[in-house]
Amino acid sequence: MSNTEVMKQSAVKLAGKHPKNKIHRTAGDIAFDVFLYILFVAFTILCVFPFYYLFINTISSNDAVAGGLVNFWPVGIHFQNYLALRDVADLGSSVIVTVARTILGTALMVIVSAWAGYLVTKQKMWHRSLMYRALVITMYFNAGLIPWYMNMLMLGLTNNFLAYILPGMIAPYNIILVKTYIESIPASLEESAVNDGANTPTVFLKIILPLSIPILATISIFGAVGNWNSFQDSLLLMSSRPELYTLQHRLYVYLNQSSNLSALVNGSGGMSTQAAANMLNTRVIKYTVAMVSIIPILLVYPFMQRFFVKGIMPVSYTHLRAHE
Repeated sequence: MSNTEVMKQSAVKLAGKHPKNKIHRTAGDIAFDVFLYILFVAFTILCVFPFYYLFINTISSNDAVAGGLVNFWPVGIHFQNYLALRDVADLGSSVIVTVARTILGTALMVIVSAWAGYLVTKQKMWHRSLMYRALVITMYFNAGLIPWYMNMLMLGLTNNFLAYILPGMIAPYNIILVKTYIESIPASLEESAVNDGANTPTVFLKIILPLSIPILATISIFGAVGNWNSFQDSLLLMSSRPELYTLQHRLYVYLNQSSNLSALVNGSGGMSTQAAANMLNTRVIKYTVAMVSIIPILLVYPFMQRFFVKGIMPVSYTHLRAHE
């Protein structure tokens, strides 16, 4: 028998005589774990229940909702509240405007944030420190609502779809996130590419951009949620062009009209008497409008959630090897 086989047998015998020590869990450890599980389950319920409560009230009998009888499960299920929204004037155009704004605004914001975040990491950039500090200052100081409106007016961005796109292209907070993430990427990767003759745009497109997908996905969610929920710019800037109202603004107008029965029947919303009769309860109207506003984000958010942890953590070598 060879020495190698003898050593293997000896190791097996020693492992059998001295089994690997296991962590001993006391009753206090188990009780603490149970407490944590209960705490997290309770926290999850607290987060989910408001959305569930809104939904069951929108599909329940309006009389039951008015009487406060809907608490944990729907009563008299129907979907007339959602069907009645089809009669809202210009609802389709507002959906198109909001979707276009969300897609274009988010895409351009991500592109600008990625490129600007990369440039401010370069020591050779002209007046890099000055430009970066000027960018950060805008996060803490702003002129206020009236100067903002006057500025948009002078730039010709009132009653203009570009008002939804151009101002949001530069997002200082997102640029800082991208900059911090890029600085965690090993500099040796970029140096190798430069030694091989790659210029700055090539390094950005071929190396930095693929490795920055987690943080770019993270800021994409920020941008998409912000554009989808944006309301103030549509309210203040699109007063003369109702066809450019966003979904939030259109639903806000509809909610104001629906607060009064006469506005529902005879107002500009163009709703039939039957539809108005089904939407008399102001509380139900508010619940339905809220659900319509948040459903798209609720559907998209879970698929992007996995990028959050990766986006806020430094680049790991495992992630780098996956792109080799």
